[in-house]
Amino acid sequence: MIIIKIPGSKTIKAEHLVLDYNGTLAVDGILIPCVKQKLNSLADKINIHVITADTFGKAVDNLKEIPCQCSVLMGNNQQLQKLQFITRLGKQKVIAIGNGTNDLLMLKNAALGIAVIQKEGTSSKTMYNADIVCKDITDALDLLLNPLRIVATLRN
Repeated sequence: MIIIKIPGSKTIKAEHLVLDYNGTLAVDGILIPCVKQKLNSLADKINIHVITADTFGKAVDNLKEIPCQCSVLMGNNQQLQKLQFITRLGKQKVIAIGNGTNDLLMLKNAALGIAVIQKEGTSSKTMYNADIVCKDITDALDLLLNPLRIVATLRN
């Protein structure tokens, strides 16, 4: 569990980290360097879930050395599917990271939503529904490895 006490706001007791794959953990289907190491470091503290449309069909294979659950979405209305996924986990226990429009409801409704901007960019609508915006996944994962950075960003 990752506990983040935000002065003047809320205390987050996160049991689950839910991440998008393409545009968040990967570029063109290829895992971004150092993501594996950072996720493996977080795996002792939090349950890791990757939920993806898997545009390039590489997510499951590229995540096999990371202790995580990978769920591939099918069909339309992926925003709603991702929201339903975090709702089943308990939204108040979820930290979510993503970049696309299909991540909007997930980031908006999680206890902590982090949007990342990488080579694929990020949806402006998603960005404005996140609690924090990071320039890349490395910075976002470093926030979770060093939660006082989150406190510094979100305190009132």
